[in-house]
Amino acid sequence: MGKYNVVVVGTDGSETSFRAVEKAASIAAESDAKLVVASAFLDSHDDGAGPAPDQARTVEYRTQGNAPIYEMLRKAADTARDAGVSDVEERAVEGAPVDALLQLADDVNADLIVVGSVGTNSIVGKVLGSVPRAVSRRAKAEVKVVDTEG
Repeated sequence: MGKYNVVVVGTDGSETSFRAVEKAASIAAESDAKLVVASAFLDSHDDGAGPAPDQARTVEYRTQGNAPIYEMLRKAADTARDAGVSDVEERAVEGAPVDALLQLADDVNADLIVVGSVGTNSIVGKVLGSVPRAVSRRAKAEVKVVDTEG
């Protein structure tokens, strides 16, 4: 395994996303790397197809530290610290998950992006594409897709 300086991982608060956080934390701890845990949210004025019902939707989620998105980021950061990561940053990022994760990775000069495999084997994932596939295709950094469906 290579030596990394900055590792980025996204979470939506789900059990499967925390499996990706655990793997990213293990890699970051082994490399003595900074780990940036992130969660994307869409502003309520977004005219897209709309976020999932549990997707954080307003600017308040970005600015108020006790909002649900920050609770899941704190949980992810605590998981990383428990795994031995000494430098953990929590980031709430506005945008669709793929775009937000890729922009954040560029912004922090990540050498590794860790994503879970959820959706890669679903019919929708095979037809329309999944977050892991989209991130893998578009990322400038190395991407590790963690089997989180098992």
